[in-house]
Amino acid sequence: MGSDAHVIVVGGPAGLADRARQRIDDLEGRWSRFLPDSETSELTRRTGEWVRLSPDTVLLVERALEAWRLTVGRFDPTVLGAVIRAGYDRSFEALDPSRAGGSPLTVGAAGIEVDGDRVRLPSGVGFDPGGIGKGLAADLVVAETLAAGAAGACVNLGGDLRVAGRPPEGPSSGSSPGETAWTVAVDHPGAPQPLALLGLRDGAVATSTTLRRRWTAQGQERHHLIDPWTGAPSTTDLTLAAVVTVDAWVAEVLAKAVLLRGSAQAFDLVAGLGADALTVDRGGAVRATPGLAAFLGGRPLPVSLSALRLPEG
Repeated sequence: MGSDAHVIVVGGPAGLADRARQRIDDLEGRWSRFLPDSETSELTRRTGEWVRLSPDTVLLVERALEAWRLTVGRFDPTVLGAVIRAGYDRSFEALDPSRAGGSPLTVGAAGIEVDGDRVRLPSGVGFDPGGIGKGLAADLVVAETLAAGAAGACVNLGGDLRVAGRPPEGPSSGSSPGETAWTVAVDHPGAPQPLALLGLRDGAVATSTTLRRRWTAQGQERHHLIDPWTGAPSTTDLTLAAVVTVDAWVAEVLAKAVLLRGSAQAFDLVAGLGADALTVDRGGAVRATPGLAAFLGGRPLPVSLSALRLPEG
């Protein structure tokens, strides 16, 4: 999925961590747009036709459509053409900035049809699950690992993280007295130490930023975060957004939606969705929803990146 994968399994039968890794590889094989034989690549290749898919991929399409509705179009699984035209036409490590991207694919999430195990894209529309695939994969693998007998599990796929069950150690700094929680660090590429340490018992965190996966094409600096409303790399004044909620696929799409909305309206969308968020703007100011304090274990957030100091020693 173009990202590092980290898996932690607590207790349970031997081999569960290996099974989790194999499951992640399996989902990548079905969902990656960079693999020509993946099911999502076949969907785009056969645009306008009914395509029979595995239950996992049908679920991915259904979640992607739900996310499109949930974010009022700020997440759109059909921006593949815009992503390619921005120059992101292959996995990031193989990206050639000198190449000019070109694609005739248009946007059209509203026209995607699902019928049992079949999906049809509108003619001329491509499908790119983007980060929601990482979030959904983390949710599925954690649930399956616990069902197989693990006492606790954590899956982190490129910043989309899901935890549940017992953590490997005792109470975390972000948990209430007498409770055990996983400690999740929220990092910023420009900060010398984490912005926050969140205590989660059962939930998800996803982080989206414009500061990674950047390149220069045709003399212009670009990044991978496409704004579906414009079809171009976003010009948001936020450099990072992190969202805490129950499911990783929801956290992922909300993190992107918060980032795209910019600082003036950053938290409007998450307010009624049972989620909390943290943002950093171009000036380094750090802001958060009031509810995020419940995950901080009494520790205040820094007001800005400049308030963070290098670790001593």
